Amino acid sequence: MKIIIKNGRIINPADRMDTVADLIVDKGIIERIAPVIEQNAGDTVIDASGCWVMPGFIDMHVHLRDPGQTQKETIDTGIEAAANGGFTTIVAMANTSPVVDNVDTYRYVCDKAEKNGKVTVLQAGSITKGLGGKELSDLKGLIDAGCRVFSEDGKSVMNSALMRQAMYIIKEAGGVILDHCEDKPLVEGGVVNMSEAGRLGLKGISNAVEDIIATRDIMLAKETGVWLHLCHCSTAGAEEYLYRAKQLGIRVSGEVCPHHFALSCEDIPDRSDTNYKMNPPLRTRADVAALRDGLAKGVFDCISTDHAPHTAEEKSADFAKAPFGIVGLETAAALTNSVLVNGGYLTPMGMAEKMSYNPSRILGLDAGDISTGRQADIVVFDPKKVWTVDPEQFRSKGRNTPFAGKKLTGQVKTVIHRGQITR
Repeated sequence: MKIIIKNGRIINPADRMDTVADLIVDKGIIERIAPVIEQNAGDTVIDASGCWVMPGFIDMHVHLRDPGQTQKETIDTGIEAAANGGFTTIVAMANTSPVVDNVDTYRYVCDKAEKNGKVTVLQAGSITKGLGGKELSDLKGLIDAGCRVFSEDGKSVMNSALMRQAMYIIKEAGGVILDHCEDKPLVEGGVVNMSEAGRLGLKGISNAVEDIIATRDIMLAKETGVWLHLCHCSTAGAEEYLYRAKQLGIRVSGEVCPHHFALSCEDIPDRSDTNYKMNPPLRTRADVAALRDGLAKGVFDCISTDHAPHTAEEKSADFAKAPFGIVGLETAAALTNSVLVNGGYLTPMGMAEKMSYNPSRILGLDAGDISTGRQADIVVFDPKKVWTVDPEQFRSKGRNTPFAGKKLTGQVKTVIHRGQITR
């Protein structure tokens, strides 16, 4: 069965195509793009009039919570949420129970995800055993099993010598480090940005908590040559240091999450709403402006979600004790369109670059490209559709979002993964 997408605006950063045309998929491959493609009996036709046809989104930062925390999310529900949000590839973080620090746990996730098949899941390995920061994980075993992405997400490797040792091993394998930048001792129990600590009656987290580790690991990346990707950048300092590192030719990239470019710490209504608690915290309006500017200028390469589902019971705790994190897979594209595209920071082409092409390039994937002859990972996105965020409609188990009840512009209409319609 062939799939024909008709009358869509095809936006493909790989070859800079931006034109209204038809696209036909056969046997999982993009067979042809032409002004008009005639349909035959039995073809599936998708009317993309007024829509953007882009490479399937790629999220470099997702918490699937499986194994061990399936009350929050499972591999299957996380995949359903990803497909609903327009994603065809996601990277799953390693801070599960048990931690993905060994081949058996790595294969458990990979096998379960492949059996589902609706989204490609790349499982990250932890840098240290049990995320303990004292001994390296079985990096070579994980590499031999096919793992090329490593992260200590949720923590930083505070031992610089250990981090450098890991970098050399991962560099040799052609891998990528996804870096959670947090000077843990400097947090001192903080849960919100320092500027709002007094207003909310909570302990604060300074920008230096993020900036110190970002700077350290950029220096280590310069020495070791590993590809370093800075996760969930939230400060003006991160934008500055990333810019300087790129000017020096260091192999480094960075991501911004939608909640960090859409909200500031001033938007937290009061300490009762823990859906505004995330790590790193929401920052000041000046930081938000720097993040948007960095996305516009290409300092930041990617938009990732840091999708972090929790149960309602966990999030109902006091702000100081509730877990950090919000869900994001099903609102990311609409927030990017609403805030960045409609706000004049990104073009539609820029959105496709940040959400698909650049992540593919960083991860070394054969994806992020909808040229003729390529695998059909495609999203059809309606940029004019206005909708209201209703967490009860999420495919994710998580309902923890600060965007509940918000009107957004832009909605995923259809998703094709490996030539199969998944949404």
